[in-house]
Amino acid sequence: MERPNEVVIIGGTACGPKAGARARRCDPQARITIVEQGEDLSTATCGLPYYISGIIDSQSALVARRHDFFKDVMNMEVLTRTKALAIDREAHKVEMLNLETNQVSTIGYDKLVLATGSLPAVPDLAGRHLGGIFTLTKLKDANAIRNLISPPEIKKAVIIGAGLISLEMAEAFVSQGLEVTVVEALDWVLPALLDFEVAAYIEKHLRAKSVNLLLGQRVIRFEGDGNGWVRRVITEDAELEANLVLLALGTRPNTSLAQDAGLTIGSTGGIAVNQYLQTSEPDIYAGGDCVENVNRITQQKMLAPLGSTANKHGRVIGTNVTGGCETFPGVLGTTIAKVFDYNVARVGLSELQAREAGYNVVTCLVPGYEHATYYPKGKEILVKLVAEKSSNRLLGGQVVGPGETAKRVDVLATALTFGATVDDLANLDLAYAPPYSSAMDPVHNAANVIRNKQSGYAKALTPMEVKNKLESGDDFILLDVRSPGEWDTCRLEATQAKLLPLRELRARLNELPKDAEIVAFCQTSVRAYQAQRILEGAGFKRIKFMEGSIAAWPYEIYGKANYSSSSWR
Repeated sequence: MERPNEVVIIGGTACGPKAGARARRCDPQARITIVEQGEDLSTATCGLPYYISGIIDSQSALVARRHDFFKDVMNMEVLTRTKALAIDREAHKVEMLNLETNQVSTIGYDKLVLATGSLPAVPDLAGRHLGGIFTLTKLKDANAIRNLISPPEIKKAVIIGAGLISLEMAEAFVSQGLEVTVVEALDWVLPALLDFEVAAYIEKHLRAKSVNLLLGQRVIRFEGDGNGWVRRVITEDAELEANLVLLALGTRPNTSLAQDAGLTIGSTGGIAVNQYLQTSEPDIYAGGDCVENVNRITQQKMLAPLGSTANKHGRVIGTNVTGGCETFPGVLGTTIAKVFDYNVARVGLSELQAREAGYNVVTCLVPGYEHATYYPKGKEILVKLVAEKSSNRLLGGQVVGPGETAKRVDVLATALTFGATVDDLANLDLAYAPPYSSAMDPVHNAANVIRNKQSGYAKALTPMEVKNKLESGDDFILLDVRSPGEWDTCRLEATQAKLLPLRELRARLNELPKDAEIVAFCQTSVRAYQAQRILEGAGFKRIKFMEGSIAAWPYEIYGKANYSSSSWR
């Protein structure tokens, strides 16, 4: 009888258990061992902010599978509270330490899986070891924070970094009655995921929810009280009182075990793996947060520390360690998060990333509604698409707002996977019924805006470009083509702003100087684009519209303006 395949898996959060479960289904005779230095396996760490906020009541809800499941159902040996110390590649053995007994032992393997995950990034700053300063990567971190914010004396929380976990935790802290400040060294929130104009849309919502944003500032040090507890966060320009500090600066791949074993580490800092998720040692596989991935658009290496990616890795690895030959094609960076009442989703390349990668791009910024406007209770979303100018190939997308964004970003992820152009996207046969979508979904409209730009019909400025023109005092007409009632409700107050409703535009063309630079805007840009086409058809040469118009304007909406709607200069 053949000796069973010995599979040893180091790491028990996402990739490791998935690899073990898949390996068991592929090879019922294999001997599978999971080595995990923590107490639990399959912990849903993505749910930690919701556990801290109280939305998830019990920590047991975050443990997807118990030890007895892996033993009784999957017939695996599970060694918890056991740390892998070293890999002997030549002997095919792993040295382990039992953290309960301090006993050292070894285990042999035919195939070894490294699913060692990631470690929180901790800045080398004075005071970083003070009490009350936390990271959030494990259940024990969440329990410590949850226990701390219960007493009434904990009032002020400072979050360092403005990534996904930061914004989810800002909501969790606010829900527990804390005053929250988010400090970010770069100039906008979610800088690794969103472009500025989309991030600004989120920032406006965060401030409305009483989150103080300190952007473009670096933390210099932490200061404590006489008892060694944090009391202040010192930035380049501010001193912030704090009873609690959360370091949410991202993670780095946990590669020490791999490095010590002489395995190749990639340029991103993750373990280098091939398409089969093999490391530089063919009998050692790796997956999850500890490895680098291939970006499916640029074909460059990148990190993708997500539970969704880790589970996909686990399935591929489980297949391959039992004799299969499955490949992993790479990632698109698809991400979604809940930020208070907004849903934030993105996929592919941002405009900034696309330009840095050398693409000549065309973009759009299009507001819309999650379903037909005449169906009650529709919520807004804002869509940004990025496409390659020469080919119309879709490169990325961002969708934010209180409305449904998951379905849109999933459509974009699917389109990107198959190399779709904006022409393909504009003609996708998406499901339509008034409760679920409009006849032309916002992703259709966004694709068509880019097509109109490419054909020369649409000429636009972003809200940021318009704001810069206003602040620079440029001589142009900011033409509001909404109704007088809309004008009375909200407006952009500026000396350049003029009201001329779209319904009256053709009849009053003579009131506009033909040599003037004109930028039209409305509520969502539909009427503004129509105004641009009307004016160009009438011989006006310097005409554009503001993309997204009022719906995408992330700045202050001003009150009444003191001008006559028929007086242009």
